[in-house]
Amino acid sequence: MLKRFYQIIIFPYTLFLLYLMFLGMGRFQYEDNLVRLEPIFSTVWFIQNTILWSDIIKIVLGNVIMFIPFGFLGWIFSGLKEVKTLLYSFISAIVVVEAMQYFTRMGVFEVDDIILNTFGVYIGWNLKQYIERKL
Repeated sequence: MLKRFYQIIIFPYTLFLLYLMFLGMGRFQYEDNLVRLEPIFSTVWFIQNTILWSDIIKIVLGNVIMFIPFGFLGWIFSGLKEVKTLLYSFISAIVVVEAMQYFTRMGVFEVDDIILNTFGVYIGWNLKQYIERKL
């Protein structure tokens, strides 16, 4: 039952996330193509220079939590049951999305986003493993 629900909801959820990544949350088109390649430093800078904790939670934790459902993709695609294959596939996909943000100037290509999103997928994969052991 849970796997069937996941199969139904993951596609619309993916579309919703893509909407947020390109159009939602007050996005606008930047004048320049922006890239942040320094891992961790841009997130630390963001936390230090953001006044509202709600913004920090929304952006930093959101980049982890919103990607947890992708850790369950092994329920749909048998080739993604192993964590290594899942993470390689996800990193490839998220790099493409980040590149699209860069080329459309509807976001910033950030290595930190790739790291945080991938951590979310890893948490999701561990949750999937736990659920499968318990059920």
